[in-house]
Amino acid sequence: FEKIRKDGYFYIDKTALIYKLVKTGSYYFLSRPRRFGKSLLVSTLDAYFRGKKELFQGLAMERLEKEWNVYPVLHLDFSMTKYTALSDLLGQLNLNLYDWEKLYGKEEVEGTPAERFRGVIRRAYEQTGKPVVVLIDEYDAPLLDSNHLPELQNELREEMRKFFSPLKAQGEYLRFLFLTGISKFSQMSIFSELNNLQNISMWDEYSAICGITEQEVHTLQIDIEQMAQANNETYEEACTHLKQQYDGYHFSENSEDIYNPFSLFNAFAQKKYSNFWFSTGTPTFLINILQQSNFDIRELDGATATAEQFDAPTSVITDPLPVLYQSGYLTIKGYDPEFQLYTLAYPNKEVRK
Repeated sequence: FEKIRKDGYFYIDKTALIYKLVKTGSYYFLSRPRRFGKSLLVSTLDAYFRGKKELFQGLAMERLEKEWNVYPVLHLDFSMTKYTALSDLLGQLNLNLYDWEKLYGKEEVEGTPAERFRGVIRRAYEQTGKPVVVLIDEYDAPLLDSNHLPELQNELREEMRKFFSPLKAQGEYLRFLFLTGISKFSQMSIFSELNNLQNISMWDEYSAICGITEQEVHTLQIDIEQMAQANNETYEEACTHLKQQYDGYHFSENSEDIYNPFSLFNAFAQKKYSNFWFSTGTPTFLINILQQSNFDIRELDGATATAEQFDAPTSVITDPLPVLYQSGYLTIKGYDPEFQLYTLAYPNKEVRK
């Protein structure tokens, strides 16, 4: 977010939704597919809670926020490495804890990552006089990497369960907690113990917090004009082409139409309607599940699922349907309130191919 704002890049203003988020609750979980802007959202929250008012000039937040308090922020991104052994996770935790301890100090008795995390949260609160903001991006990356290795996954889950446990015990020191990921894993204290954690992944009001809406696409008029010119189309034909290729995501019953931001910006950069997302957005664990479950992908268009299937926390992912939705291969195309059934289908031509 800071780079986009300082270097004069184009930013689609999501700060009105972010303002609503930070003012109406404290503990949130958001699931979105890869390459959908979760990390940008987290870095925007980071800048907001650090009081970097100058980055929000001209955005909705500048008009809405009057106080600009500065909070201590602990920002943790689990997507920085691949998890093939427990040491990979411990290494990541160590690096983050070391950086935080340089700021807030460390006590000798704190040995385990969980003890050190607890100490950092308490001292950050005591030293700044402000409650702590904890931002955790791609929290489930270690568990997804190890989904086909049950023994390793159990080790990783146990370590993460212990590491996250201080978040429950130290609620009085926390101002805000935000987690992103793809799936909800059970036996993770973060979901079982943090019973006030709100999963906003399928809430209508936050359906457009990541990705680009139909209305927002039309603010990119120059890009669409260049796209049309490069492909010998009219402006209207380019709009239709982009919509068929990259639009069609719905993350709730009454969701706005959402375009895949990664594919859309790649299309604008290369001036062609290619399939950009598969090579970078496809999680390895999904390929493994489809192979193991002998799943016939020809039956996917028009599949149905219940809300419980999406929200059921899992220990090991075995049912491909919710994961195909969570990772962006299927999206909500209809909802039957009487039977509480979602109809799922491919969002667009890119994904269908």
